[in-house]
Amino acid sequence: MRRRKTAIFFLVLGICLSALALALNVGWILLSLREVAILVLGIVFFAVIITGLILNTVFLVREIRRNEQHDAFLNSVTHELKTPIAAIKLYLETLKTRDVTPEKRAEFYDVMISDADRLLNTVENVLAAGKLKEKTAAREHTRLDLVDVINKAVEAVRTRYDLAPELIRFPGSAERFEVLGDADELETVFVNLLDNAVKYSGGEPRISIRAKKAAMNSRVAVLVRDQGIGLQLADLRRIFKRFYRASDPAARDVRGTGLGLYIVRSIVERHGGRVTAESKGAGRGTTFLVQLPLAE
Repeated sequence: MRRRKTAIFFLVLGICLSALALALNVGWILLSLREVAILVLGIVFFAVIITGLILNTVFLVREIRRNEQHDAFLNSVTHELKTPIAAIKLYLETLKTRDVTPEKRAEFYDVMISDADRLLNTVENVLAAGKLKEKTAAREHTRLDLVDVINKAVEAVRTRYDLAPELIRFPGSAERFEVLGDADELETVFVNLLDNAVKYSGGEPRISIRAKKAAMNSRVAVLVRDQGIGLQLADLRRIFKRFYRASDPAARDVRGTGLGLYIVRSIVERHGGRVTAESKGAGRGTTFLVQLPLAE
């Protein structure tokens, strides 16, 4: 709150200085019409001052947004780390201090494994986002069947959320779509997209996946479609930015770090592809389109 008040103060100060400079310059021009040389020099200095003030204001607004995103990210990561750890500790203390039935003990183990997976997923996303910012040597790409990669991602998300098979529909394809890439990274792409679709479904998820050749036969297109809360137009333009969270009120209670789609875009682009999102508005679902070049 204190940081925001300071930023607002300097923003208002910049606007006031701009208005004062404009008023002084206009008054000076009116008083110095005969002094052409001074007039030109004054206009130049005025332009420089105004440009500096505008750049300062733009930088200040960007810093405000960046600080807000960083604060939201830290709060989200803290929650994502603290909640499963606290739950695991509670179950372990219960198992240590009380006699529980074998059925209850097995249930506790399942919950702890689920929380441990959630914790591991958060840590892996944070580490992956950090590695993507580093200029590391390119990893060796191998020839992969993209259908196999998607099947592994589907199975991982079904297991993570204990979903029935019909809730994530991927009929596969009789055609092989071979790409050159890193199997683990490409699996991360589709795990994050499916995980995102499940979390933002607003209830029981209904997700469909389709793989086909793109209009350009040198590429494969994978569509991941859900029937969830959807996205607004402003979100579609910014959803792949780091730390960005959807502005829809229905999305505020969804846990996450704002890194999943940033990781998706970074990995896809590193494989020579592109990813886009489409939505007809709030409550009308979202479709993500991943395009990757086929192996020659």
